[in-house]
Amino acid sequence: MMKLSKNQRTALAWLGVALAVALLLWLLSPVLAPFIAALVLAYALAPAVQALVSRRVPRVVAVLFVELLLGLALFALLLLVLPILSKEIPAMREQIPALAKVANDRFAPWLAEHGIQLQLDTASIKAFVLKYLDANLEEWLATMLSSARIGGSFLLAFVGNAVLLPVVLFYLLHDWPELMARAWALVPPSARESVGSFLQDCDETLGQYLRGQLLVMVALAIFYSVGLALARFDLALPIGVFTGLAVFIPYLGFGLGLLLALLAGLLQFANFYGVVAVAIVFGVGQLLESFVLTPRFVGERIGMSPLMVIFALLAFGHLLGFVGVLIALPLSALAAVAARRLHAAYLASSLFR
Repeated sequence: MMKLSKNQRTALAWLGVALAVALLLWLLSPVLAPFIAALVLAYALAPAVQALVSRRVPRVVAVLFVELLLGLALFALLLLVLPILSKEIPAMREQIPALAKVANDRFAPWLAEHGIQLQLDTASIKAFVLKYLDANLEEWLATMLSSARIGGSFLLAFVGNAVLLPVVLFYLLHDWPELMARAWALVPPSARESVGSFLQDCDETLGQYLRGQLLVMVALAIFYSVGLALARFDLALPIGVFTGLAVFIPYLGFGLGLLLALLAGLLQFANFYGVVAVAIVFGVGQLLESFVLTPRFVGERIGMSPLMVIFALLAFGHLLGFVGVLIALPLSALAAVAARRLHAAYLASSLFR
């Protein structure tokens, strides 16, 4: 039986810990969303809090100030969506029935020639639009309350997570140095040198990931804003900036931006020019993100090929759902660091001597 070296035993022990943590995440994924999100935010925001503390700002005040800035940033993102909705909802009342009539007049005969019978009931569509898009505030609130009763558990979970997230984030940021010290105390003294080196590599890799993701977001925000502006979209700037910033959430952010752009194009131009323009801009943008920006600014920085980035997003999303998509690339970056160290230890083992 081959005898393992000390470094190999340490590497295998940490591999076992990583597998145990992955299993725990999978088992508890339904309730871990706010805690994982708070932990990721705490890791990203801890340097900002520490910078304020080093300037003799009380830690409680520093944490509250950083959380306030984060809340303002999220509120600013919401303000990007409000002008889109405030302009699109009134336009939908006028344009949706007209678009249904155009579809009947232009596409129904063509589809009939190919054996497909399609006839939209424009009167019913118009009645539906007038009923729901002309509703006043009281009717909207009644509809929301009715939906809340139907999906009460979902609404309760959403509100609970929205309240829990800032609370968990506050305590994590406030106690961050103590938490790190306690975690470090759990590491055996004999393993602290190798563990410290591993954690330093992980910290550098995650820092590169966050900086790369920020570059991708800024580049896409500029691209979508300019592309939609060249296509003469009135809402080019808010839709472009929102889409660029929302790509931080893989797939979902792009999907929301695409949906808003399609609605804006249909309602502004009242024909299918808007659909074609959106298809071109967002198609090029998705190719740019998938094959140039993310692999170059994120994948290369964390040592992952484009294929590995795509696989990580799909695999973590399948195992952990939405939470998995959020943490796929950061955890994959840590796994890449661990894999490189295991590979180096394997090559240095007695098998190759």
